[in-house]
Amino acid sequence: MYFSITFKRKYKPHTMRKLFLSIAFVCFLLLVTTVSCKKKDIVVHAIPDEIETSFDSTLVQTFFTKHPKLKEYQSDVETLYRKHQFHYVWYDHNGINEFANLLHNKLINLREEGIQDTVPYKDKLDAVYQNFDEKHRPNVETELLHSALYFFYADNVYHGLDAKKSTEMEWYLPRKKQSYGTYLDSLLIDPTLINKDEKGVLSQYFLLKNVLKKYRQIEQQGGWKTITIDSDVRSYNIGDSSSTIAQIRQRLFITGDLSKDSKSAVYDKDLAAGVSKYKNRSGNNADTKILPEHIKEMNIPVEKRIKTLIVNMERCRWVSNDITKAKELIAINIPAYQLTYFRNGVPELRSNVVVGKVMNQTVIFSAPMKSIVFSPYWNVPKSILEKEILPGIEKNANYLEEHNMEWHGDYVRQKPGPKNSLGLIKFLFPNSNAIYLHDTPAKSLFNKEDRAFSHGCIRVAKPIELATLILKNDKKWNEQKIREAMNSGEEKWYTLKDKIPVYIGYFTAWADDKGEIHFYEDIYNRDDELASLLFIK
Repeated sequence: MYFSITFKRKYKPHTMRKLFLSIAFVCFLLLVTTVSCKKKDIVVHAIPDEIETSFDSTLVQTFFTKHPKLKEYQSDVETLYRKHQFHYVWYDHNGINEFANLLHNKLINLREEGIQDTVPYKDKLDAVYQNFDEKHRPNVETELLHSALYFFYADNVYHGLDAKKSTEMEWYLPRKKQSYGTYLDSLLIDPTLINKDEKGVLSQYFLLKNVLKKYRQIEQQGGWKTITIDSDVRSYNIGDSSSTIAQIRQRLFITGDLSKDSKSAVYDKDLAAGVSKYKNRSGNNADTKILPEHIKEMNIPVEKRIKTLIVNMERCRWVSNDITKAKELIAINIPAYQLTYFRNGVPELRSNVVVGKVMNQTVIFSAPMKSIVFSPYWNVPKSILEKEILPGIEKNANYLEEHNMEWHGDYVRQKPGPKNSLGLIKFLFPNSNAIYLHDTPAKSLFNKEDRAFSHGCIRVAKPIELATLILKNDKKWNEQKIREAMNSGEEKWYTLKDKIPVYIGYFTAWADDKGEIHFYEDIYNRDDELASLLFIK
């Protein structure tokens, strides 16, 4: 609001003073009235004196000399304080601020994050919170201890193992990039952000964290007993009676697959529902038949399940949560033998897949899908040509003709058709590993519980459904045209208008949207190697 005052008459000095005082008083009343009327819309951010207090920058070096276990975070801490002109960031007018208290709570409960490492100088930090004066009076060492331990926490909980180590374990998915110094600024303004799923790590991490808490409670209560397996029994079915049935019932009650334990030794419908739920969570066919191998899975001790959860929480730290923001996304979990197609974060298709066998492991990586090939040729890889095709030709002169193959230059290819090894369609996302998604004539493999049979590429059980969803918004295509192109017998390439990110991951534990945990067989034996880096001997 602006005031314009023009004086046309001459006033005596005392009269002028009275006039100015009157005008000042009126302005004050107007200002108070305006603020009073709009006080609901005004937010006042008080800046405590302590925040504006700076300390000697050389004390940072002194601190890390005295605290060598935190030395690796010195550069981050120096960058943080140069940005804040060496002002205190962990204190306000009441002493240690809200986020500092929250950080302390997170550090003393670090095991809940699946972190096995001990907190450096935890005794010093605990002492601060046990001493009233230390907690309320700004102290440089306490200030720097909080900063260094914040970066320790962020490094362990959000980042995880060094990217070089994850690459050594053949994890080629892009690691997330985040400035933990910038993130700290956000947390100081709103400490509750540290508990929100969209910050820090992939939301799957938080689901696994909840399951970890549940399984540790089971462990504290004694876990579950080993079920006796009768070597003379090939399977258990509804209506069978055995002491083993009672043991299975108790086991499934402990993990929540059954709502109650009737102690009955008869395989009834209630137990059948629990068995079906358990088998679905274990990557098995969700039927009611119980085989010895299923009981062996049930006998995996709770301690090992906890270790599996922690290993997969670590893998979550390696995945950028930005992938969930993609308009379209195709994600494949190798141990689950499953593909999921997402649109705007919502799963629109789930399909069983066949992945590479142990000797031809499917690689963990990501790449953008660029094209679809209908009625494809299969260009036989050199390794398969040498190991399988050429020996076959030596034994049978008609080998190529019988397999609908032909020489094309210096390599062999299989002609398009229903017997083609790639089936009737393939989905390409160019990569150095020569891996792609494709159909297959061997449909029966999708019904098996163990589906590691391929030479490395990924066979899809629902290729038509996947193609239909990918081309859903393309006016040139519909399901009928897709089927016609697949069965034309002539190879046809189609470039997608929008590239779709494809992520191939490796998770032996995964919690669904309802929080139900699914455990999968570690088909490539990768969990133990990672666990050896995470667990202190």
